[in-house]
This record gives sequence, structure tokens and C-alpha cells, in this order.
Amino acid sequence: MIVHSSGLNANVLVLNRLFMAVRVISARRAFMLLLKQAAEVISFEDGQYASYDFDSWTELSQYRDQFAEHYDWVRTVRTQIAVPKIIRLLGYDRLPAQSVKLNRRNLYARDHNTCQYCGDRFPTSELTIDHIVPRSQGGGSAWENLVCCCVACNSKKGGRTPKQAHMKLVRKPVKPRRNPVISLRLGSDKYACWQAFLDNAYWTVELK
Repeated sequence: MIVHSSGLNANVLVLNRLFMAVRVISARRAFMLLLKQAAEVISFEDGQYASYDFDSWTELSQYRDQFAEHYDWVRTVRTQIAVPKIIRLLGYDRLPAQSVKLNRRNLYARDHNTCQYCGDRFPTSELTIDHIVPRSQGGGSAWENLVCCCVACNSKKGGRTPKQAHMKLVRKPVKPRRNPVISLRLGSDKYACWQAFLDNAYWTVELK
């Protein structure tokens, strides 16, 4: 099956056999799992969820007018197929881990690329990570002590606490309950159907 489309890079939520969210993968990987019959498509229709194998999903895709406008599509030599938003692994029932990884990407996502001192948004290349209580004063690397900070505010604050530098935080930093990168995607109507599964699961796996 020769496929042509940037839709293969779209994001697909993966559930385990028990309908618990375990990760997000590319559409390319999702189609491979469907072709191997290791997964099924989960689709939200008329207020309820329905499941499809690869063949039935391909057949359903021919009726494009039944799909919401927020679907991505891939095109083969013979047909076009809607990119599923959710798939379920048929033989995998392991539970996701229960901690969100503390790393630069997740910190930027949690703070929405916004400097937590001046409140302005910046490209990732213009942001730094600031220790609220500096390491020189005993501050550790924890969710509650790390925030996004622009270069100017970082320079102004220096090796001081916000109180010592007469600066205030935009908001109190906390450890997110689920992967903050995924939380950003939930703001899009395109991925609204993920919400029901993420509300009832510990979301911990990094975006792959």
C-alpha cells in the first residue's frame, strides 16, 4: 500500500486493552498496528464510541461527508483513508506509569512558553529555566521550584529569590497531573475526543 500524505504525521491517542490512555503515536505507527491487526480504531459517533478494524475503517472512510472537518487524511493509490484519532491495543493491558517526567519540554508546555515573571510569551529559543529559589541558596530541581523565564528577567533576577529581586511570579508553579504537552493539544477541537479517556487515567507517558 503506497501512501502519500503529511497526515501520516498526525497524532493518535493509544489506549490499552482496558481503554486506559498509554501514549500518543504518529498516524504512520497507528496504521502499522491496524494492518497487523494488533489494534482497532475507536471512533466517537452520535454520543458513543464505536470500534472498527482496518478494513471496516477504510470502507467507512469512503463516506467522507460522515466525518467531522477536523480529521486528517492519507491517500493511497486506490483510495483515501481518514486518520483515526484513537486506537485501542487488543493485546496490551499494562497500566501507564504514574509520574510526569520533569524535563525542559514539559516545563515549557506547562507554562505555555510564557515567562513567569513578566508574563510575555516567547519562542522556545528565547526562554530559559529559572530556579525560583536558586541552587546557591538550597533550591532544588523540582516542578514547584522551576519556571520558564525570559533572558531579560533571568538576568534581572540573577542569583536571588523573587522576593530578594522584588519580582513576582505570574502563577504558583505546580506539578501537572498529566503530560502538559497533551494538555495543550486538548485545547484543540481536533483532539476533544481524547478528553474522556484522559480524565479517567493517569497521563504520564511522553509524547513519542
